Amino acid sequence: MGTRPVISDAALAAELAEAAGQVLLDLYASGLTGTELGAEADARANRAILDRLRAERPEDGILSEESRDTLERLDKCRVWIVDPLDGTREYREVRVDWAVHVALAVDGIASDGAVALPALDRVLRSDQPAALQTHDGPPRMVVSRTRPPPQALAVAEAIGAELVEMGSAGAKAMSIVLGETDIYLHAGGQYEWDNCAPVAVAQAHGLHCSRIDGSALRYNNLDPYLPDLLICRREWASPVLGAVSAL
Repeated sequence: MGTRPVISDAALAAELAEAAGQVLLDLYASGLTGTELGAEADARANRAILDRLRAERPEDGILSEESRDTLERLDKCRVWIVDPLDGTREYREVRVDWAVHVALAVDGIASDGAVALPALDRVLRSDQPAALQTHDGPPRMVVSRTRPPPQALAVAEAIGAELVEMGSAGAKAMSIVLGETDIYLHAGGQYEWDNCAPVAVAQAHGLHCSRIDGSALRYNNLDPYLPDLLICRREWASPVLGAVSAL
């Protein structure tokens, strides 16, 4: 018998995100709705990801939104950061703007990752970057469809950006990778699992990723709360950061 080839971290992230996305799509046929559907979706997708992660990368740490944080991860230099279902509201409403996030942080840096958009049959990954599309006209800023941060609205007005409403953080970030928008500014509170995979993919595609004060994003912290984020095309980083500092 031959030795099973070792899958790369980025490829593993993509396979896990895609498989969990299929679990979530299949769950629509269960007849569950509302909060019951959301709870079952979170549990099943989390199990699908973590079971294989533990088998494939037993020495690595794990931080998942849907699992109890044991803090053993703090002693690891390699930590998988997972959001099995980002955008539960959108998933329950059978919209397309929800995602699955799987990322690897190495020494606190978002290293490899994948974001699945299952309802769109897309998986965007850090090891397969594509050229960004050009865009003429005013910048397009993607914001929450239910609670856009006041800072984002103020910055959009300051730089003349058009607003695009969307659901999950992963869907928002990937809309820039896909050339549908240009700026994602968030200041309403997130956790590491909300943006680690989107940041890994966005960085691989040449986008600017930082806190809204311009500082670096760091992962695998004792407190995983990460309240603000900027992902944008590089030409808009300086105007956006300048507008934020002027607020």
